Amino acid sequence: MEVPMNSGHSGAAFPVQHRSLSLDIKGNKTDIVISKYDDTFLVVVTQIGCMGTIIAAKKEESVFSDPTYNVSILFGKRDEPLLLACGRQLIEHISGSGSTRSLIISLGLKDHSQGTLKDIIVAVIENRLW
Repeated sequence: MEVPMNSGHSGAAFPVQHRSLSLDIKGNKTDIVISKYDDTFLVVVTQIGCMGTIIAAKKEESVFSDPTYNVSILFGKRDEPLLLACGRQLIEHISGSGSTRSLIISLGLKDHSQGTLKDIIVAVIENRLW
């Protein structure tokens, strides 16, 4: 059986569970989309209208020691330790809630200050899908 290609808007819901919001953080319009996939959460945060630095974070389990968190920059600014800290705080929160999913977060920000990143973490946790 052939499945017809859908060329127009079908009105069907986006097939991935997600939540999107727009808020003002330190005077910058900030758009956040949180998507829940089978094994990963994707969080896109932008103040510039496009993807920014992309960070991967996951919990590493070991039978011999406490779990560790692997947080790394896949693409973008590598000289911004606060971006890594943001990823680490979110993966710790995800894992602490019992989820085993990893995290991919994109941060396209005008303002990389600690206050902005703290507000982003709070907004993502308040609207979490885990």
